[in-house]
Amino acid sequence: MRHRVDHRKLGRSTSHRKALLRNMVTSLILSERIETTLPKAKELRRIADEMITLGKEGTLHARRQAAAVLQDPSAVQKLFNGLAARFADRHGGYTRIYKFGFRRGDAAEMAAIEYLGYVLPEPKPKKSEVGEEKKPEPKKEKKVEKPKAEKKEAKADGKEKTSKEKKAKADKPGKESGKKSSWGLFGKNKKK
Repeated sequence: MRHRVDHRKLGRSTSHRKALLRNMVTSLILSERIETTLPKAKELRRIADEMITLGKEGTLHARRQAAAVLQDPSAVQKLFNGLAARFADRHGGYTRIYKFGFRRGDAAEMAAIEYLGYVLPEPKPKKSEVGEEKKPEPKKEKKVEKPKAEKKEAKADGKEKTSKEKKAKADKPGKESGKKSSWGLFGKNKKK
């Protein structure tokens, strides 16, 4: 019998469980819908509804109580300015839980929890569904020819850079061009 059992422990210590639920209620207020496991969603529902009740109070004390739970000041703003007004005429039951199957890795029952009035965003159409529209090719820029004297200077600068780069590569320690290395069963073996 479940006499006097107050809440789900969710397999966590008290501090871990409180931190988990605080993070989840903050995310729920900011995005208005999150996907999680069913026991977490059911436990989150209690706190999420309590936050809406605080938002509907609208007092400074209620705002400070909500700020003590929520991790983000923008979540407090959204709670008191947006969500509380949406549920002004409603007395409780501010959230909805949808079950949608089992997680593949551990077969945990998954659910989505959302505030009432949340509208799913429309999915973006895939490129193949829209049709293959040809994109206009970028315009090619016309080359402006430099005088012959400038071309010769640029070529001379380029040759100097490449010779400097070759010397720098030769000076660097590391792989020698003639030797190859490969990995053996127990570490790196050098072939000679």
